[in-house]
Amino acid sequence: MDMKLEVVVLPVSDVDRAKGFYTRLGWRLDADIAPDENFRVVQVTPPGSPASVIFGTSVTSQTPGSAQGLQLIVDDINAAYDELKRLGAEPSEVFHDVGGVFHHAGTDARAPGPDPQRTSYGSFLSFGDPDGNGWLLQEVTTRLPGRVDPENTTFASAEDLASALRRAAAAHGEHEARIGAEDPNWPDWYAEYVVRERAGTELPS
Repeated sequence: MDMKLEVVVLPVSDVDRAKGFYTRLGWRLDADIAPDENFRVVQVTPPGSPASVIFGTSVTSQTPGSAQGLQLIVDDINAAYDELKRLGAEPSEVFHDVGGVFHHAGTDARAPGPDPQRTSYGSFLSFGDPDGNGWLLQEVTTRLPGRVDPENTTFASAEDLASALRRAAAAHGEHEARIGAEDPNWPDWYAEYVVRERAGTELPS
């Protein structure tokens, strides 16, 4: 039985303030429903995400701002920093973890700058919403094997697909340099690269 993450519930103190914050970041407003004055549900979805975020009135008993370690992925951590800065989210500087596996809790184990080898899964930044709910962005360019179903390599947005095509173009340039000639079958090579990268399997050479 498939079990797909659908919604994360955030504890907030001011629903309209939270709604304004997340929609300013470009998160899609899916719903704002208030059947009575004591119950309100607001749902927003990060760009390209299959899972959504819900906050509102009487939707959680958690303390506002207590949600921490919420994680989003991006394919360019520096571009993500620039966009969040422009949109007023006040992100941290880009960092990598001293352990090199996953980020530690808190900020003590953060080393400045992206992962030196720019390893997929190795670079992060953080930001918080007005209540202090804590988000982390992680740069993922190549998926671990088995992380994505090879039979399901669809993309959540045009931007996501465009980024994959840019990576395929760069890799294809290296491929042509290796073979010492132009590759007339580049569309097939691009397609194979994008599908394999998405599925986390060995990339074409």
